[in-house]
Amino acid sequence: MRVLVVSEGKHESSGAMENLLKRLGGDQADFAFDRVSNNTVHALHGKGAGYFKRALRWLLEAEKQGFDAMVLLIDEDGQRERARQIGDAQESASSRLPRAMGVAIRTFDAWMLADETTLTTVLGCAIARQADPETIRDPKQICAALLANSQNQMTQSEMYARIMAQVNIAVLDLRCQSGFRPFAHRIRCLFEHK
Repeated sequence: MRVLVVSEGKHESSGAMENLLKRLGGDQADFAFDRVSNNTVHALHGKGAGYFKRALRWLLEAEKQGFDAMVLLIDEDGQRERARQIGDAQESASSRLPRAMGVAIRTFDAWMLADETTLTTVLGCAIARQADPETIRDPKQICAALLANSQNQMTQSEMYARIMAQVNIAVLDLRCQSGFRPFAHRIRCLFEHK
């Protein structure tokens, strides 16, 4: 199964998303990665809000390139309407291509803060339970600070990839119910129906 994975940042496409997708049932999939902001793929014209049209355009692009499915994840960044727009694109009948779309609340980085046991293992030092990840104003900055104070030398992208390879999915599901839980459900359904 060839899957196009479209996301926003370098941290997602540097191993973290692939590790997460494999753990959610895509261990036999062949992934290709691109960024939502790729300026060679323009949003559709016509009715609909920005992220809705952009998501539909990516569906058409995935079809054009011969992919069997598409995964799209964006950050909410405090703009609640994004969840509705992506939900509408998920349900759109304008394409028959199987898809799993989601919105990380507030950002993908928040998912890294859900499981303090995994954080402790990856960073090599005791990490206390973090605040509710989906309410943290700047989770990327918290992750950077935790990494800077750790004994392990790695990039933030490497940190995220290692976390997603080891995170307790049940804990992530429980602590990130608004963003991760529906996205993970869609991912599992996508790979169950391959």
